[in-house]
Amino acid sequence: MHPTHFRWTVIGAGPAGIATVGRLIDSGIAPDEIAWVDPEFAVGDFGVKWSVVSSNTRVSGFTHFLEASSAFQFRQGPDFAIRGFDPRQTCSLGAVAEPLQWITGRLAERVVTVKATATRLELHQRRWAVHTEGSVLTSDNVVLAIGSDARSLDYPGVREIPLEVAVDVHKLGAEPLEGATVAVFGSSHSTMLVLPNLLRQPVAKIVNFYQHPLRYAVEFGDWTLFDDTGLKGHAAQWARENLDGQLPERLERCHVGDPRFDELLGRCDQVVYTVGFEPRRIDAPQWGPLQHNASNGIIAPGLFGIGIAFPGYRVDPTGFGEHRVGLEKFIEQLDACLPIWLRYGA
Repeated sequence: MHPTHFRWTVIGAGPAGIATVGRLIDSGIAPDEIAWVDPEFAVGDFGVKWSVVSSNTRVSGFTHFLEASSAFQFRQGPDFAIRGFDPRQTCSLGAVAEPLQWITGRLAERVVTVKATATRLELHQRRWAVHTEGSVLTSDNVVLAIGSDARSLDYPGVREIPLEVAVDVHKLGAEPLEGATVAVFGSSHSTMLVLPNLLRQPVAKIVNFYQHPLRYAVEFGDWTLFDDTGLKGHAAQWARENLDGQLPERLERCHVGDPRFDELLGRCDQVVYTVGFEPRRIDAPQWGPLQHNASNGIIAPGLFGIGIAFPGYRVDPTGFGEHRVGLEKFIEQLDACLPIWLRYGA
């Protein structure tokens, strides 16, 4: 019979949740005082939806994450494929999900796992009640690593192709795209994966609707301009050659403020939205929509946020600020925030 009260509860088992559990153990929290709540324990959307996606992070960055926590025991793990990759190159997210799944298994053997979806949070007498579909546990402190869903826009009359389908060339090949005119909203890393995937299909036309000029990441030794919002790697190369360069024959681009916007969108019968992500919600009636302090991850007393749903924030040497998303950045966020959480919590 598992205990029902814990010092720490981590909700979510994607990369940010994995990092949090590892860092809590590294910080001296006894594993049996940590509850870990997730419906699948399959590396979150990172492992389930995005494994075929080409990353914009070098292999060295992923390796740094995998080796960052002694609780991960990555160095003692199997001979994962990523160990043989060029650290200067990028790789598919699936190559990272494989060791993350192994790490999840090692951590799950040590902490108390609850295979369920957390649905509601309530604070009573300085304890958090974490409700799931089938049980309630209480915790002194809760960390939300609940992830985000791809954003959609609301343009009627066009069939939406989900982003997780559009970035996977095999899934996209099963879509009814013969002779289709497809709208693609956005100018992000995901956009630069979707556009070439669509160009491999028998579509008649693609219209890329965008809000601003393309933005490219540029390295300056110890910092990177547009590190989180700029294009990198293969996506940047494709964009320079095909969008800022020579547009492919079946591709047209249109600013959303262009007078032709309504006409061009009216010609489209299918649409892909590559316009970012929205944090998942968890019901917390005492607080309303949960918002975190991006400088320290604090949401409420004993309640903290991490990962893509609650990212950190950094201002670069030019004064430009960005929310920080990525595995290495989650570890950096934890290293900065966890000492604060350990003292700020209940």
